[in-house]
This record gives sequence, C-alpha cells and structure tokens, in this order.
Amino acid sequence: MATGKKIGRPKGISPYPNKAQIKTDLVAWLAQGKTLREFCRQKGMPHNTVLYDWEQEDADFAQRIVRARDIGHDAIADECEALADMEPLAVFDEAGNKRHDAGSIAWRKLQIETRLKLLAKWNPRKYGDKTVLAGDPEAPLNIAVDFGPFELMLSNIELLRHDGQPS
Repeated sequence: MATGKKIGRPKGISPYPNKAQIKTDLVAWLAQGKTLREFCRQKGMPHNTVLYDWEQEDADFAQRIVRARDIGHDAIADECEALADMEPLAVFDEAGNKRHDAGSIAWRKLQIETRLKLLAKWNPRKYGDKTVLAGDPEAPLNIAVDFGPFELMLSNIELLRHDGQPS
C-alpha cells in the first residue's frame, strides 16, 4: 500500500546542525592525543566515516586535523615520559621490606612501548627510527666510481695483444 510519501530524511536537512562545533571539538580532541574512534563513540557524535567525508569536502578542516594530530602525537610522547617517570607500584614482603612489583613495571613498559610504536607508524619522520636512505634531500646520493682495477685489466690485455700472445 503506497502512500506517495518518500522515505528518509528530506534533502538539505543535516542530521548534525552543529557541524562547525563538532569540527572544532574534534580538532581539540585530536590535539590532546586522543583517537578519532574515541571521539565518535561519544553520544551524539557522527560515525567516523562521516568525519572522513567532512575532511574530504573541507580542505581547511583537513589541514586543521593534520595539525591537531601532530600536536596530539607530541601529547602522546609527553604521556610516555610521564609514564616512565612514575614510581612503580610498591609491595612489601612478609618481613616488611619494600620492593617494586615486577608486573607493574612490565605493564608500564608495555604501555610506553605500545605508544612509541604507534607514534613511529603514525609519524615516522619525527618518531621513527632514524635511517639514512641514499637520495634523501637531507642525505643526497654521492656516487664515486673507481676504474683502477679495470684499467689494470685493460693494460694487461693490451700487453698480451702486443706480445702476440693469444687473448
């Protein structure tokens, strides 16, 4: 039974009337080192694919996201330093001697290593292992060719030909 009405949201009406505020909030969120997926899991926030579409449509928003992520990477690096500087969990044995819990230390180490590995993947130029590749602008390729051994071989061939020896 058709009623003649179209199904769905009428064209031109946005499900996110506060789109500009969401964009501003997202940029601030990313600058704190938090993830896009965490942001989207909040009540009333759009799905991450919607945000990717907004980023594709708006070049200024895309640049703001790039800058916010770079700042967020620095925030994550600062968090790693804070984790490393924290006092490990102290435990006491039966005699009352204080020692540090090995599990706590291992857990903290895992937290730091995970963040550092992610930073190296997300921003390899800044946080990755330093590798020098030939031809990089910072390390241009210098080619040096030494024909010394070949010149010696050629001169020996010429001597053999001159002496009448078979070559």
